[in-house]
Amino acid sequence: MLVVWRQSTSQLSKVPIGYSDLYEPAVIFAGCSVLIALVSSFSLIRQHLISYTKPEEQKWIVGVLLMVPIYAIQSIISLVNPKLSLALDISRNCYEAFAVYSFGSYLIAVLGGERRVVELLESESRKSLNKPLLEEDDEPQQHKRSFIDFFCRPNMLGEKLLIIEKFGLVQYMILKTFCAFLALVLEIFGVYGDGEFKWYYGYPYIAVVLNFSQTWSLYCLVQFYNVTHERLKPIKPLAKFISFKAIVFATWWQGLGLALLSSLGVLPKEGKVETALQDFLICIEMAVAALAHVFVFSARPYHYLPTSENSRVATERTEAMLKTHKGDEKNPAVYEKTSVRESVQDIVVQGGHHVVEDVVLTINKAIEPVEKGVTKIQETFHEIAVRDDEKESEVRRIRTRSYCR
Repeated sequence: MLVVWRQSTSQLSKVPIGYSDLYEPAVIFAGCSVLIALVSSFSLIRQHLISYTKPEEQKWIVGVLLMVPIYAIQSIISLVNPKLSLALDISRNCYEAFAVYSFGSYLIAVLGGERRVVELLESESRKSLNKPLLEEDDEPQQHKRSFIDFFCRPNMLGEKLLIIEKFGLVQYMILKTFCAFLALVLEIFGVYGDGEFKWYYGYPYIAVVLNFSQTWSLYCLVQFYNVTHERLKPIKPLAKFISFKAIVFATWWQGLGLALLSSLGVLPKEGKVETALQDFLICIEMAVAALAHVFVFSARPYHYLPTSENSRVATERTEAMLKTHKGDEKNPAVYEKTSVRESVQDIVVQGGHHVVEDVVLTINKAIEPVEKGVTKIQETFHEIAVRDDEKESEVRRIRTRSYCR
């Protein structure tokens, strides 16, 4: 640790005096913020692992909660040792994409799974179609669903809305990972130019691609939320949505804004001040996010379950008496205390299997139009070849007839 500190302090000679004076107190303050973030996040994650009573929901909650400690640890290491900043930033961005996917999967799980969501979306679609049509005409007419409806009337898409939402989340996860490794390769060859908005560097092009991909994935989440928010009311989705979206947008746009300020000369380019400022701000923001998650993603709703419900994970049951919402009458409930080892195993195995399935499905959906296009081109060439053969055969017949005459 002492060696790392000396390496970082040796780089301060490149930084303007006003900034170098702030470095040591900034690292101390950031370290305290990271400690708060880690204690709060790991304590909350442990509560979910101990009360792992709804695996389909909680595996994705843990995926979202891990975003805070991962961001915090990587940011403080990058702040102390700037040489590792690019590699840590790349890995941090990769997990951000997975966290977005986890949040979308959590909403689907809360609604009862994909089959239940399809039924819900189809029901909403029928309701939306019947209301305006009954006012104009007694006989309902079929509405042809189009992609434009996703922007104007997403509730009319039915099952297609779920497909678009999942595609939007997974494409971001794939693109983010691919661009992260591409950035690493470009950096090795010296043409990445982190934070440089110059045409001969790869940074501005990757930034544009990721900006569009992230905006699209979050917009898909917003549209999905707009259609299902009534059914999601029991989990208070707005607070969860805002707290999660704030982390994603704050880190991405904050980094982009600091890079722009550096390119305009507002921030000095020497000594990686822009990167250090980004890491410092993320450390503070993760402490705030961790404290917010304690209330927003509380494990209390998963502590107790009615005696009729069962969990796949091995549990230690303790009978308890809880008041129901219908009055002072008490009904028996079960306090579910699960094995942390079993909970982690379920998250890794079942969660990983789910991710792989969605990635394969998304890739197939993306390849499908390409395959159709290639097939159509092949059919066109085949038709042209058949026509040429027919023309040649006709010419030969004509020549044969004229020769015979």
